[in-house]
Amino acid sequence: MSGTEPTDAPGAGDGTSEETGDGAEAEAGAGAGNGEGEGTAAGAATDVSTWSDSLLQVRNLDAGYGDLQILTDVAMDVRDGEYVTIVGPNGAGKSTVMKSVFGLTSLMGGSVTFDGTDITGWNPEEIIHEGLGYVPQNDNVFPTLSIRENLEMGAYILDEVPQDALETVYERFPILEEREDQRAETLSGGQQQMLAMGRALMLSPPLLLLDEPSAGLAPDLVDEMFEKVDEINDDGTAILMVEQNAKEALRRCDRGYVLVNGENRYEDTGEELLADPKVRRDFLGG
Repeated sequence: MSGTEPTDAPGAGDGTSEETGDGAEAEAGAGAGNGEGEGTAAGAATDVSTWSDSLLQVRNLDAGYGDLQILTDVAMDVRDGEYVTIVGPNGAGKSTVMKSVFGLTSLMGGSVTFDGTDITGWNPEEIIHEGLGYVPQNDNVFPTLSIRENLEMGAYILDEVPQDALETVYERFPILEEREDQRAETLSGGQQQMLAMGRALMLSPPLLLLDEPSAGLAPDLVDEMFEKVDEINDDGTAILMVEQNAKEALRRCDRGYVLVNGENRYEDTGEELLADPKVRRDFLGG
C-alpha cells in the first residue's frame, strides 16, 4: 500500500517560525514506512524507513522554540545524492525540521547525524564547517551587498574564495554573472532566490536544505526554480526541501515525507505519495 498510515541566518534566521500557525504544531499523528528501509512497521512516529548509511539521519527528534514543543519523534533520512521533499499542511512543522537540522531551534530529544558526525545541538557556524548548506525562506540575501559579494560571503569560512565554485554558480545562474556588481536588493524575488541558492553552493555542500524555494515567486518563475533544483541534484548534491507546491515537489523528488502536527504521517516515494488517494484527498487537494 502506498503512503502507508499507521493505525494510531541571512541563511540562518532568528529561530522563530515563519510557518502559518506554527505555534499550534503539536497534536497526535504518526507514520509508517514503505518497506524499503531497515526498520519499517506501523506504529510510533519513528517507524519510517531508515538507513544506517544515510548522509542525513534524523532520529526521534523533539524540538521547538523555547519551551514550546513543535516536533515529536520525527524521523527522516536523506541518502547520498537523494532528492527528498517534506510536505504537509500549514503549521505542520516542516520548516522547524529544517531549522532543527541547522541548529536554529531548541532540541528537546533525539539526534541529528550528518555524514557520520553527530551534530545534535551544534550551532549553525559549526554545522556550516561540516559542509551542510541551508537556504531559508526569508531574509536569505545581504541586500546592500553586490551579487558577487553575496556569493563570496558564502565561502567566508575559507581563506580564499574558490574560483571554481564561483564559476560553477555563474554557469548555473547566468543572470548573476551578468549583474554581479548590482546590489542584491535590486534583484527580483526569483533572482534573489537564485542568489541565495548560489551562495549556499559556494562550499560545494553534499547536502542542501531548501525551505520553500518557490514561495512568493511569479507562476512563470516557479518551473524555472524547480528546474534549477533538479539540476543541482543531477550534479550530485543531495536535496532536502520543504515546498508549498506539494504536487510538483513530489513529482520531481525521489522520496517524500508528509508531516502533520509535528509528527510523521506518511513516507514513500514521491510517485507513490502522489498516487495515494488518502494523501491526495487530505493534503494535495484531491
